[in-house]
Amino acid sequence: MNLKQISPYTWELPKTGDMNAPGIIYADEELLAPLKKEETLTQIANVARLPGIVKASMAMPDFHWGYGFPIGGVAAFDADSGIISPGGVGYDINCGVRLAVTHIEADDVLPKLGELAAALYRNIPTGVGSKGDVKISYSEEKKVMVQGSRWAVKKGFGDESDLLHTEDGGCMPDADPDAVGKRAMERGLNQLGTLGSGNHFLEVGVVDTIYDEVTARAFGLFENQVTVMLHTGSRGFGYQICDDYLAFMTKHMNDLPVQLPDRQLVCAMIQSERGKRYLSAMACAANYAWANRQIIMSRARDTIMSVLSVSPGNLGMTLLYDVCHNIAKKEKHLVDGREKTLYVHRKGATRAFPPGHPDVCESYRSVGQPILIPGDMGTASYVLAGTQKAMDETFGSTCHGAGRAMSRKAAKKAGKGRSIHTELEKKGILVRWTGRSTMAEEMPEAYKDVSRVVDVAHNAGISKKIAKLRPMAVIKG
Repeated sequence: MNLKQISPYTWELPKTGDMNAPGIIYADEELLAPLKKEETLTQIANVARLPGIVKASMAMPDFHWGYGFPIGGVAAFDADSGIISPGGVGYDINCGVRLAVTHIEADDVLPKLGELAAALYRNIPTGVGSKGDVKISYSEEKKVMVQGSRWAVKKGFGDESDLLHTEDGGCMPDADPDAVGKRAMERGLNQLGTLGSGNHFLEVGVVDTIYDEVTARAFGLFENQVTVMLHTGSRGFGYQICDDYLAFMTKHMNDLPVQLPDRQLVCAMIQSERGKRYLSAMACAANYAWANRQIIMSRARDTIMSVLSVSPGNLGMTLLYDVCHNIAKKEKHLVDGREKTLYVHRKGATRAFPPGHPDVCESYRSVGQPILIPGDMGTASYVLAGTQKAMDETFGSTCHGAGRAMSRKAAKKAGKGRSIHTELEKKGILVRWTGRSTMAEEMPEAYKDVSRVVDVAHNAGISKKIAKLRPMAVIKG
């Protein structure tokens, strides 16, 4: 497939054959090189063949091969003539990132960093199939599905101010527990307040560099400040919902107005009963994920206060923002000068809404929506802000992380015989983990250079660099 460069950081995959739109890729030469050797280009083209796609099939700078849709993929579909696709949302529905800021500085934590890492690991369940101690009944689980973060706040995990700094207030509308299957309900009963495995983590970090003083001040960031970042999602509950609807939609593939180029792109028309039902179930999983992150961050705050023997006022730990990815959102966007209602799929991509947008919380409306870009456990993470150019070009979207450079199998092979945690400790980063293969699968080399990914997003204008964070202690599944 031939790519056409249309700006220093933007490439077009021209519309050919039965593509309904072109592909647009945000990258520099180095990030683009592996794309030409893998199936991701084919996936970008395949998404462009789906009914009702608007403008382009897009790939953010952290793109890599995924299930049906590429990870880092953004695609918007017309609300009347388009489709909704579980593969375009992903298995871990509303996998997202939450960042809290504090009043304390690195020197306040370093003497007790080892003790703090151990306590966080002890107090927050991690790993495959991990179970939490937040016990709920089926009727209470349905409340979680409908209320999201608000349910957790009502139960004493955090406070009302957290909801103001959470995307959508931590609650997606139109959630319907009746659209969720029995197996998903079973899996969701005992996983609230658990981190999970793979690339999910809780990280105690420090603000290393400020790039934009005005916006950093609006976000409550300052150099040498201790931060707490969390990355997790809807756990087995969301996974099961995705799995159930992939199977359900596959049975009805012949009802679609087109023949799909890839079975993994199985979908339903947005206005069909199947499409509406999936959207209701997806909203349930999104709300479960927000409640999960709300509980974990509250537990982390209590743990930090206990280990450091500080009061809530002295710690001053507050939520900067919670962003979600792996989601499809009903949004209004300008297309060819006309406002249209679209369903924007962001799979491994996140919102990047600009200053002045009504969906940006009032605290940050003058500077734009906070964007949280975690790196791997051995490199930096970044805080960015949304831009008008993102709104104009990418439906207000940007990258969500570094993006994998190696498969988990390849990473385990490359890490064989190495002591990854010792290598990290030599860099001053403490790691606590559960899974035997986690360290190799998640080692820094398994990911793209997050700084390069962020620089592409910044230089392309689809988000703006505000601050860089570096890790001090990481809890992994």
